[in-house]
Amino acid sequence: MDYKTSGVDVSAGRAFVSRIKSSVDATRRSEVIGGMGGFGGLIRLPAGLVNPVLVAGTDGVGTKLELAQDFGSHHGVGIDLVAMCVNDVITCGASPLFFLDYIATGVLGPNALAEVIEGIAEGCLISGCSLLGGETAEMPGFYPKDRYDLAGFCVAVVEESELIDGKAMRPGDQIVAVASSGIHSNGFSLVRKILSMTKVDGSTVFGKDDQSLIPALLKPTILYGELVQGLLKENLPLRGMAHITGGGLPENLPRCLPEGLIAEIDITTWEKPEIFCWLQEAGEIPEHDLWNTFNLGVGFCLVLPPEGVSRTLDISREQGFDSWIMGSVKESSISEENSLVGLPFSRI
Repeated sequence: MDYKTSGVDVSAGRAFVSRIKSSVDATRRSEVIGGMGGFGGLIRLPAGLVNPVLVAGTDGVGTKLELAQDFGSHHGVGIDLVAMCVNDVITCGASPLFFLDYIATGVLGPNALAEVIEGIAEGCLISGCSLLGGETAEMPGFYPKDRYDLAGFCVAVVEESELIDGKAMRPGDQIVAVASSGIHSNGFSLVRKILSMTKVDGSTVFGKDDQSLIPALLKPTILYGELVQGLLKENLPLRGMAHITGGGLPENLPRCLPEGLIAEIDITTWEKPEIFCWLQEAGEIPEHDLWNTFNLGVGFCLVLPPEGVSRTLDISREQGFDSWIMGSVKESSISEENSLVGLPFSRI
């Protein structure tokens, strides 16, 4: 026996690396030292920083991967992987520096995995970070054939004096919501359960305009790094940011608020996207669970004083992001600590 008969084709792996080389090279920042093929990726810190702070984040795509693999949508989950990491690390004002990926699979499917890497590279290009390295592991017998899992790792950098940590936040600061593209990469265990119960297929449609359901569910997560960098370059007084991921607004927005302050949101300022209405109806999801599972149309939040709101909205729209004032920050009582005011259900 040899390695190939046991399920691992080394020559196919080499061909795969050769195919993705151009996509990886396209993400190269000027600080990168060397190229692909080493045991570790090398990169310098950007010049001009006095007290640089590195910010690290890691995440995956979750069970959205199963739906994506069922319907052959591999490029989009590569973008998702980058977005789930980058959107976290930028909340403190950091600029993404480099990204690493890990792909585990049963048997290497070079076309599908190359599409994943190309999606990862696209996400890195949008975010301004280098795809510095990665690992593809074939584990036949451990993972099923034609199935893969993803993990991503992002490192960003920020000047220590420019960290955004919520300490400057004050009552009366405004909360600007930036729209999501849909489900993003959260809540798919519930989504998949609903799909199995309703027996949908590739022809299923939803909403007033009969949109195709599966592509809507698989829309990639929006990358917000370019928007945040644009706001910072104009010296807008950002005092807090939140990436609305698993747990929705109730779990993620309070994470950027300092002790003693609470967010008061007005849910009438935006219309819940139709995809969430379809899921709620098809799955008979209680309102409380809906808000604590999905982003419901809000992918990212910015907190800043009133005088910075108008320009923030202008820049957001100039860059193609739908944004609006969703609420404000106020002092909290003990009973309101770490919760949100204005949600359509009773707080626990």
